[in-house]
Amino acid sequence: MRILLVEDDPNLSRQVRSALEDTDYSVDHAADGEEGHFLGASEPYDAIVLDLGLPVIDGLSVLERWRTEGVATPVLILTARDRWSDKVAGLDAGADDYLAKPFQMEELLARLRALIRRAAGQASAELTCGPVVLNTRSGRVTVDGEAIKLTAQEYKLLAYLMHHADKVVSRTELTEHIYDQDFDRDSNTIEVFVNRIRKKLPVNIIRTVRGLGYRLEAPDGDAA
Repeated sequence: MRILLVEDDPNLSRQVRSALEDTDYSVDHAADGEEGHFLGASEPYDAIVLDLGLPVIDGLSVLERWRTEGVATPVLILTARDRWSDKVAGLDAGADDYLAKPFQMEELLARLRALIRRAAGQASAELTCGPVVLNTRSGRVTVDGEAIKLTAQEYKLLAYLMHHADKVVSRTELTEHIYDQDFDRDSNTIEVFVNRIRKKLPVNIIRTVRGLGYRLEAPDGDAA
């Protein structure tokens, strides 16, 4: 999953980015509203963390522009303003959730997980496809209750497919959502990761859709 962090405070940005990357998110960072607006409008993200008190363009204006331009990415706003009217303004401008500073990092991560799940039409913290279960809270993947070891990139790819089960996902989409902006992207490596995951899962749930990409689906006879 790929996150855009728009925050001007260097220390907080560093802490949030570190926490997100430690949880296997790919993260892009913008330190002002102008750059944040550009990235959010031009790059595909699974969620955006947006500070309201930004230089150049304030966060509320950035959010309003995104929504006017049709950007539907889930947005979690960070605010040092604790007045209820400020929270209402943020939600009315198109935010999906808000978090007041100071906050606990675990709460930020939990709210992001919930936003991403809801955006993908998933309700539970445990994503299931046949015998495969991915726990978004712990990052644990099991098959019939037995834990499977995955590398960080393998986990990111499987997690994205699990969030979008039964949908065809192109190699380009996978590349855009598991790598950050600065990564030297090569969509050919997606096939390598898919093959590695298939070897580790004793069940074939990742189907190749010729010319289109991949679809995660439960084996015949299993409920997704």
